[in-house]
Amino acid sequence: MSDATDRPAIVLRGLTKRYGAAVAVDHLDLDVASGETFALLGPNGAGKTTTVECLEGYRSPDEGTVRVLGLDPRRDARRLRPRIGLMLQDGGIYPLAKPGELLRLFAAFHREPLPVDDLLERVGLTAVRRTRYRDLSGGQQQRLSLALALVGRPEIVFLDEPTAGLDPAARRLTWELIGELRSAGVTIVLTTHLLDEAERLADRVAIVDHGRLVALGTPDELTHGDLAQIEFTARPGLDVDDLAASLGVAVREHGAGRYHLDAGNHPALIARLAAWLADRDERIGKLTAGKRSLEEVFLRLTAEADHDRDAGSVGPVTTAGSDVEVAP
Repeated sequence: MSDATDRPAIVLRGLTKRYGAAVAVDHLDLDVASGETFALLGPNGAGKTTTVECLEGYRSPDEGTVRVLGLDPRRDARRLRPRIGLMLQDGGIYPLAKPGELLRLFAAFHREPLPVDDLLERVGLTAVRRTRYRDLSGGQQQRLSLALALVGRPEIVFLDEPTAGLDPAARRLTWELIGELRSAGVTIVLTTHLLDEAERLADRVAIVDHGRLVALGTPDELTHGDLAQIEFTARPGLDVDDLAASLGVAVREHGAGRYHLDAGNHPALIARLAAWLADRDERIGKLTAGKRSLEEVFLRLTAEADHDRDAGSVGPVTTAGSDVEVAP
């Protein structure tokens, strides 16, 4: 495994998956670096689960290629499975099984598993190690699913909603565990509806909608960069083409009188914007120039993707002046 850190842990090229006439994943390209914590975000029905199931080998692509640790998840399943860990929302665990015996069973499938007693303590389940699964609380069941994903010392771990239903203390514990995995060089693919969680944990974030990539970048790029910097309100129907030519950046009107500039938060640019409006005796209602939350960026981009889809606009774009990739 001398080249393990030299190549991406995950490579998707043109991944497409259909269910009848419905396209769940639409020619998706993604790379995940070795040791990276990568968050895959999107609204319900965006194609996240199907994408992850293709990575895990549970579904076959209709088109495109999937490589995980250089292997095909379907053809090379026997070689790949011992090297990955899966945490699912609904684990399908036998209801009478107990945490201690479940972990020992799973540990037996691996050559060098983590010590079961240590893992039980780390996820806070030592006191309920002999409690039947069906009698565990929802949070305890969730932590057991996480422990089962980790017991085999995976090189890649897939975490599906890892803190769903957890109280704040258990959520913090899970975040610490994910941080430890990251420090140990484990590649993590995280799906979550908690965008503050993705913003805190992920090295990079991919936002998908209708099976297509909407945006890709670090949390800082997405929340500080061109995607979220300058918006203002004014009279509806301003000449955005003239304004764009004057400022040298793209300008769009979203809704009646809400304008977005595809540019960073630069004082000189804001001054030119104010001068353009003053020359035309136009008043600013509200000006926003600064960091947005990942949730705000997510909502905006998925709304734009829906609008562009309805309008028939397709094709990848790279936002000028940043490393954030956008593909409506």
